Amino acid sequence: MLNGSLDGHLFKKSNNVDAVVLNWNTRYQISLGIARGLSYLHQSCRECIIHCDIKPENILVDAAFVPKVADFGLAAFVGRDFSRILTSFRGTIGYLAPEWLSGVAITPKVDVYGFGMVLLEIISGRRNSSPEISHSTESSSNSYQHHEYFPVQAIKKLHEGDVKSLMDTQLHGDFNLEEAERVCKVASWCIQDSEFDRPTMSEVVRVLEGLQEIDIPPMPRLLAAMMEQSDAATSIDDYI
Repeated sequence: MLNGSLDGHLFKKSNNVDAVVLNWNTRYQISLGIARGLSYLHQSCRECIIHCDIKPENILVDAAFVPKVADFGLAAFVGRDFSRILTSFRGTIGYLAPEWLSGVAITPKVDVYGFGMVLLEIISGRRNSSPEISHSTESSSNSYQHHEYFPVQAIKKLHEGDVKSLMDTQLHGDFNLEEAERVCKVASWCIQDSEFDRPTMSEVVRVLEGLQEIDIPPMPRLLAAMMEQSDAATSIDDYI
């Protein structure tokens, strides 16, 4: 896979000297390619394969930037006679569906959640799980400025009709707004708290292909709680 893994191109890792800024069409086709790969794993294999660790590091890209889902070391296999499987906790912080933390039997929807987080990283060129506190150099060492957790910001901006502000600045405004809004909607549905509210990967493929329309999703309850905590912390900072 001549172009390495997706994270090197999205986040411009210093050790990836061949990393390039991906244009919008390449990002969209990568998103669609990952969705098709996951749809195949979930619904077309003899057994349903749940990858369990979808993240940019596990998406390889070939010379033409066609994506390949890789690293099945944590994968779980589910017979077609079953809908879910009870397995040990696995995955990567920042891409973990809420049900991993509750200890219930999982479904392919854990991959859908991780895919949603990857989509947000593809459009923004930034990590979802990066620290969201920036230290001020103009005030005391204990002062800091809070920033919103990016998935919260993404859904809020989607509701406000301001997807443009979420896009990677390295694109310099060169992107298809209709496609960007479609990707943001899909990502926001994929990271809903309840697995039953998330689409299947085959539905995601149809949406990204422009064959199916979706509405703007609600703010997930857990993300809404994060937003309230962030707002409260910001209010406290006003008095410090």
